[in-house]
Amino acid sequence: MDKQTANAILDQLKTGELKEYIVNKEDFYPFREVVVSRADFKHFRGIAEHGGKVIYTYTEAARS
Repeated sequence: MDKQTANAILDQLKTGELKEYIVNKEDFYPFREVVVSRADFKHFRGIAEHGGKVIYTYTEAARS
């Protein structure tokens, strides 16, 4: 996954266009790199699932 695609997905989560996005094991590290580079990264929540999948959501309140 390239950075432009990852940012587009994260923007869709932020605007509510997407409620959640599932990241496969192969795309996790490139996707995470984009998440942590964003100013609003504390609003994104990733929940690990079996098989290496991570479900990302956006929350209005930033985590501490």
